[in-house]
Amino acid sequence: MTLNLYFDYVIFPILTLSVILAFIRLFKGPEIVDRVVALDLIITIGIGFITAYSIRSAQAVLLDVAMILALIAFLGTIAFSFYLDKKR
Repeated sequence: MTLNLYFDYVIFPILTLSVILAFIRLFKGPEIVDRVVALDLIITIGIGFITAYSIRSAQAVLLDVAMILALIAFLGTIAFSFYLDKKR
């Protein structure tokens, strides 16, 4: 099995299934905290998609996009935790 077939038949379907499950949690989440965690998970899975596609297509420039997206997701999580701290 080549690396491209492994990405096509194993990694991308697993990432797709995890995005579907995270979207279910995003829509079904009983509290806002559950929805924020699900949104953070969706962004992290998106970073996984970008990274896997970057490795598969041998385009290293996409890794920069993944790092910027990770930084934005981290800052969003920090802002939400700051909001929860000030809410109390």
